This record gives sequence, structure tokens and C-alpha cells, in this order.
Amino acid sequence: MEDNVRKDIRNIAIIAHVDHGKTTLVDGLLRQSGTFRDNETVQERVMDSNDLERERGITILSKNTALNYNGYTINVVDTPGHADFGGEVERVLGMVDGVLLLVDAFEGSMPQTRFVLSKALAMNLKPVVVINKIDREGARPLEVLDEVLELFMDLGADESQLDFPVIYASSRDGYASCEPDGGDRKDLRPLFEAIINEIPAPKADVNAPFRMLVSNVTSDDYVGRIAVARVDRGKISVGQPVVVCNAKDGTQRNAKISYLYKFQGLKRVETQDAMGGDIIVIAGIPDINIGDTVCSPDAVDPIPFVNIDEPTISMNFSVNNSPFAGQEGIYVTSRHIRERLYKELETNVSMRVEDTDTPDTIKVSGRGELHLSILIETMRRQGYEFQVSRARVIYKEIQGVLYEPMELLTIDTPEDSVGIIIEKIGRRKGEMINMHPALENYVRLEFRIPSRGLIGYRSEFLTDTRGNGIMNHIFDGFEPYRGDIEARQRGSLVAWEQGEAVAYGLFNAQERGKLFIGPGEKVYEGMIVGECARNEDLVINVCKRKHITNIRASGSDEALKLTPPVELSLEQALEFISDDELVEITPKSIRLRKKILNTEQRAKMRAKG
Repeated sequence: MEDNVRKDIRNIAIIAHVDHGKTTLVDGLLRQSGTFRDNETVQERVMDSNDLERERGITILSKNTALNYNGYTINVVDTPGHADFGGEVERVLGMVDGVLLLVDAFEGSMPQTRFVLSKALAMNLKPVVVINKIDREGARPLEVLDEVLELFMDLGADESQLDFPVIYASSRDGYASCEPDGGDRKDLRPLFEAIINEIPAPKADVNAPFRMLVSNVTSDDYVGRIAVARVDRGKISVGQPVVVCNAKDGTQRNAKISYLYKFQGLKRVETQDAMGGDIIVIAGIPDINIGDTVCSPDAVDPIPFVNIDEPTISMNFSVNNSPFAGQEGIYVTSRHIRERLYKELETNVSMRVEDTDTPDTIKVSGRGELHLSILIETMRRQGYEFQVSRARVIYKEIQGVLYEPMELLTIDTPEDSVGIIIEKIGRRKGEMINMHPALENYVRLEFRIPSRGLIGYRSEFLTDTRGNGIMNHIFDGFEPYRGDIEARQRGSLVAWEQGEAVAYGLFNAQERGKLFIGPGEKVYEGMIVGECARNEDLVINVCKRKHITNIRASGSDEALKLTPPVELSLEQALEFISDDELVEITPKSIRLRKKILNTEQRAKMRAKG
């Protein structure tokens, strides 16, 4: 028996592609480990605590929980499945000794599966493969297992990693089995046993000086900033003096542990001490950040922080200066916006914020459009009002050559849409690398495409596949610049004057393209009210009323029939705008506008070219 192995603990992360059932599986593990009382009412996807996570059905922030099974403590980290939140996955993998790799028995191995698995294998974590949703119609667990094995080999897994245990499960119905058909379909006991028997116990010298690396930071109304970390070695007690080593500048400062917590189910339970291998929460250290090392004053020895992949796209956030500015938001000044964005850096490690030459504009860089749109949506719900520019990719110059970020794009589409998709991806400088049959009457296409080629493509893709296509993409390194990509195919319908849109003006305008607004909506000069049918901007008067005369003609004065307007979501609005346009974000409205609102000034700028 090794003295430095904590045999009573297992630390695991659940990793998978988005929507493969991670959070639902954690629900099942919590229920069947007796974490909840029999009469306790628990909502579905209990780990998705954020409002946006519940609405969208995706995990955005990684979260910790702990459960007890047959005398063992199992610390579980639920991670995001979307590539844009890969920074969340990368930094929490350092807390665990093994991973549950969840793969959908119907969809099989997807791009994000490859991304998170490559990170786990590089850190030499022990994988347990869970083929989930075996109860789903069309499930093909054995074929999916072959795909997973192929993926492991592609990623260069060693022999011990290739010898992974496989569990077949339905997280929704709460059962697991070693048999592809689900066996007796009773409970999740086979999965619990696999975690205990296959995931290595944490190695930690409990007699060495204390040390731990901060993996997550949040704040609490009562105790201030709290840090989540795994104890790397030694023991820690409440009141113990420690040294905090700053990850960014290497500075050191003395501090004291005021509160100490362990996870028990979904709650933080106060404790007096902890030792190597435990995942704990500490409070009482102001200004502590992700990546900082907390250690004993007797042995100051910082742990190197995991290298987070760089952002690939950026947007400019600026003060709202439209005619409707300040009417709906609470926080509207550049100081408010700057403070909020810099505060985001404390917990969002894969985001970058920098000031620009203009005092009211801040450049924000992230891992993808969804990464930034979640921040925008969160800020508007908190009462912020601002405007954002079109997303731009971040280029690199290597030995005098311009490089751009590339994406690995996977598309599942009905067979009759294959031609138009290949044509449009080709126009966007995409290069097909694989094509094979997927599900019934579906084809799976794989491309390497510049990140900028995907900006604005999703809504076009949904139209081309009549809503039946599935599109996933993931960052796949940098390549030399592939040349210019043609801009948006259609122009904008731009309002002529400030006022209120009326049915008569809209009726005449709808012949020119698709409208984004309905009667009664307030507009201002330079506001975008629709998409033009032609490849040019068109200024229209949606406030125009019909002149009243005393002559009435039979049939000509009947009620005007208006086509219902297209209501753009935040993501669709961000995709739609071109370089000379902005999205105005307020707590109540999302409006599109031209950067230069005045019609004459825009015409002069175009003439200058």
C-alpha cells in the first residue's frame, strides 16, 4: 500500500460533445448515490444553474459536485460541450485523474469529442468510455465504439489508454450496463463500479508542505471571492497562513485561510481541514485568480498553469450613441462597460480584453461567436446598454507570412442538400477532407475552412437544408491566408427618418426584401429595418403614411396585407451585420444600425470609396 495514494477518493471530469447527455448523467449519478432525499423535489439538469444554460440546454460553466458511493467520495466536474467554451474544459482537467468520455450512440464521435479527448490524453488521464442514449431510436452502439477506437488511435493514444473500459448507458432513464443492449436496465451501478475500479486514486503526499493550484473562481455575497482547487500535496486547515503566487506576474503575498469547504452533492459544506487529493473551496483571500498557486510559507513552489488556447475572433464593444441611447439600460457609460468587461477576465480565462485608441471602444477577443454572444446576452440581462461591431478573426504573422485561424467543420445533411453546401463552402475557401454516409438518407461532410468563412454562414446553412442539417465546428490551428472571401450577398434596408413604422410604409417596403420590424415599432435614421433582395443598401421610408383624400375606390382601400417580420435572435443579428454596421444591445431590444446614421454622410463616404 502506497502512503501517498488517497484510496477513498476518485476525481473525474465528464467530457463530451454538446448535447450528448453529460449534465443528465450527473443528475442520475446524484439521484442514485442518495444525494437527494426521497421526498426532495429536484429540477432536471440540476447542474445547469445559470439561466442561459437552462434556456439553451447547454453547459457554459464547468461545475463541481461530489457524491458518496460505498464509502468512496467521487468528485465530479461537469464540463461544457461546446468548442467555444474549451477554456473551461482545459483548466479543470488539472483537478482530475480520469475522465468519463460520453458519446451519443446515435450521432457517434463529433468534433468536440476529438478536442476534449486530445486534451485529456495529453494530460495522461485515464478514460472510461460511456456510450450514452442506447435507448434512442436508430442507436448503433457497436459502430460508435469502433469510431471511438479509431479516434483514440488518430490521437496517438498509448496501449494503456487504448485498453479503455466501455459502459453502455441511458442517462435519461438512469441505467448502465456492460452489454450493448443495456442488460437488465436497472440502475447506474455498473458505471459507479467502473469509476471506482478503473479511475486511479489521486496520488498526493499528505506529509509534504501544502500546495494547490486554483482552477476556478467565483464570488459569494457573504464570504467574498472563493477559489476552487485540488490539493496537490500536504494538509490545509482553517486559519492557516499561506503564500499566494500570482500566475501572471510571479508576485507573492501572504494570506490566511478564513473558510474551508468541501463539496457534498450540490452544496458546499464547511470543514476544518483537508488533505492532498481533496477538491476544496477556500475563502478569505481577496484578489485570488485562476492559475494562482496557494502554498505553505515553508515551501513556496508555484505550479505551472495549463496553457490555454488563444482566442480566434474579436469584436469591438462601444458606448451606445444611437438616438435611442440611454432609454432602456441602467449601465450605459464607457466606465461601466470597461469595468464589467475587465471583471469578466477574472473567471473567463480564454477571453482577452484590451483598450483601443478610442476611449469609448474596447476590443474583446474570444474563442468563437457563441463565446462572445453569451457574454453579450449576460451583460444585457444585467442592465448594460452598448453596441458591438461585426466579429473579425485574429490573424498571426509568422516569418513574414500572414496566417489565419482554421476550423474543422462537420456537417450532417440530407442527401438533396449536399450540392449546394459543397458549392457554398467552396466559395468560402473551404476544402473538403471527407464525405461518407451518416444516418438514414443523410451524408456527413468534413471540411477545413477559415474561421472567417463561417461568420454569417449558419442562417444560410439552415435555409439551404430546410432546418434539417446539423453543423459543428472546432478550432484546428493556423494556416497561411487563403485569399479574399466574398462578402454578404444581399444589402440592407435602411430607415430614412426617425419616427414610428406604419403599415402603409411597411407594405411598400416589403416588396424590396425581408423586413425585421412590424407596425408601431420606433425607428431612427440609419437603423436597419430589413434585408434587401439585391446586393445593395436601399434607403426606405417605413414611416410614410397614405395621404387622405375624399375619393374612395372599390377594393383599393382594403386592409393592407403585411408579411410577418423576421425576428432576429442575438446570434442571427451578429451574423447578419457587415463591416459598416453595428448591433445595438439594450436590456429590452436588439437593433441593427449603420455606423454612420446620416444618409448623406454615408453616400459621401461611399463616393470617397
